[in-house]
Amino acid sequence: MESRITELEIKISYAEDLVDELNRTVFRQQQQIDTLAREINSLRQQMQSAAPQQANSLLDELPPHY
Repeated sequence: MESRITELEIKISYAEDLVDELNRTVFRQQQQIDTLAREINSLRQQMQSAAPQQANSLLDELPPHY
């Protein structure tokens, strides 16, 4: 009986370590997601500010081979 309890305690210890490691991984991934979302928003704002306000007609543009 004592050995079964010891085995269960060992398994619980490993499970706790695994859960802690998974929590750290999820936390790091969320930080990366937040950083990427901020970068996307920044790039979107840059694109909007750099884009011309009026859309040029395709007829006004010369093809690249001219």
